[in-house]
Amino acid sequence: MAGTMPVSIPVSFMLSAWLLPEHIADVLPAQARRVEDLRRAMLDRAHGYGFELVIPPLLEHIDSLLTGTGGELDLKTFKLVDQLSGRMLGLRADTTPQAARIDAHLLNREGITRLCYCGPVLHTRPAGLSATREPLQFGAEIFGHPGLEADLEAAELALDCLQAARAEPLVIDLADARVLRGVLAGVPLDAAALQEVVQALSEKDASALAQLTRHAPEEARRGLQGLLRLYGGDEVLQAARAELPQRPLVQQALDQLQWLASHLRAAFPALRIGFDLSDMSGYAYYSGARFAVYGAGSSEALARGGRYDEVGSVFGRNRPAVGFSLDVKALAEVGGPLPTPSAIRAPWGEDAALRAAVRRLREAGETVLAMLPGQEPEAQAFDCDRELVQVDGRWVLRALGA
Repeated sequence: MAGTMPVSIPVSFMLSAWLLPEHIADVLPAQARRVEDLRRAMLDRAHGYGFELVIPPLLEHIDSLLTGTGGELDLKTFKLVDQLSGRMLGLRADTTPQAARIDAHLLNREGITRLCYCGPVLHTRPAGLSATREPLQFGAEIFGHPGLEADLEAAELALDCLQAARAEPLVIDLADARVLRGVLAGVPLDAAALQEVVQALSEKDASALAQLTRHAPEEARRGLQGLLRLYGGDEVLQAARAELPQRPLVQQALDQLQWLASHLRAAFPALRIGFDLSDMSGYAYYSGARFAVYGAGSSEALARGGRYDEVGSVFGRNRPAVGFSLDVKALAEVGGPLPTPSAIRAPWGEDAALRAAVRRLREAGETVLAMLPGQEPEAQAFDCDRELVQVDGRWVLRALGA
């Protein structure tokens, strides 16, 4: 338009427009293929166990999304106002509460329900210095079975998924929320004081723990100090039976940890099994045995899970529940290399026989890379080991370079 002055855009703005928020990143082709291969492999593993896929929404009313989950998840959750209803919405930071809601209200089955899911979650803050705020969370939940068989199945599926990612050698650490509850039975602690005790145990801070429990009975104080030393191999369970209070809840937890360890060792002979009875990760959330799995190339747990029988109570259906979750993106960074998919190189042309041959190959599940006009063969995320060539008027496959 005549007389219109050109708009000058500062160079700094043009540069910043290309930048993503901190701890948010694009996933480029080679890594995206690996992430997608892992996602498919894990869903296939879960399907092999009889798990049904659900796809909960990324966005949900905040009171439903955070009901019963505690303050930690609340702080992780992005919140916004719904322009249609005026109600507060949240972008999910964990899919487990949604799976519990689906089990309780939408499926409402009487028997056992196995659900799995794989989708993005969003965190207001990263879990670590190099962690993303947009994990791709894969998880599996078993609702309706209170027995150890369900705990074992969840742990076995988690290990199968990590083996699919070639993250071996694998190490699983077992713990149980009931150990601490048994040690503290009868000790008057309010919620704030209990949280401080849990924090001291997590940090293995003996002096802070002694100060916090100085008025507790002698048996409880000895048991708490003993927990700080109870991590390692099979000898931990034997030491725990000697050092911890002889209470039914403690003994039941130790017996069940031993049962789980023996069955996991039988199913995965190369698996290293450890115990850390002072591991308080998710103490307020878990109700029984829990596990963390570590693999090659990562100091952080690749998968975490366990029993959380109270997860569905806030939705009006208090069913036994056990499961696990992991971040597929993080797993893709540490797992061993997956095989490069093979492909067929084909010329581009309008010849009907050529185009029909390409279609038949693709319908048969083959990857066919058509060399577009002017395109030179270049490195791809595919291993082109064959080519489509014309021989005596027919389009045939042959080894590349033959």
